[in-house]
Amino acid sequence: MSGFSANYSQMVMPDHINVVDTLFGGQMIAWVDLAAAKVAFRFLKGADIDGAVTRAIEKVEFKEPVYLGDWVNFTATVISSGRTSFSIQVEAHAEGRHSQSRLACVATVIMVAVKKDADGNYQKTAHGKTG
Repeated sequence: MSGFSANYSQMVMPDHINVVDTLFGGQMIAWVDLAAAKVAFRFLKGADIDGAVTRAIEKVEFKEPVYLGDWVNFTATVISSGRTSFSIQVEAHAEGRHSQSRLACVATVIMVAVKKDADGNYQKTAHGKTG
């Protein structure tokens, strides 16, 4: 698949730091999910759906520590698509004021297209996109 990607950036602030003075892993995963949501929005634009939700975040690998003041730059790309779901690869590169960009985290996020039914409940639905 090609053509569906998005970028997202976040600066590491003091409230993002864990007890060993690096970025808290849960914060990185939350940002990975936001990066995936951004490309999901772009991928599903024009589809007859109400949105997408995260079904799974899998294959998360923290490769390098990230420090206070670093910028984390995410690239999220749709890598496959099914009838109701699609997979997104997210790469997070960290860069500090005195360091080169480095691959800090990679993850695969599975999203599912949803639509509100007559009872007001969200149900998975075909998104009609092939990428």
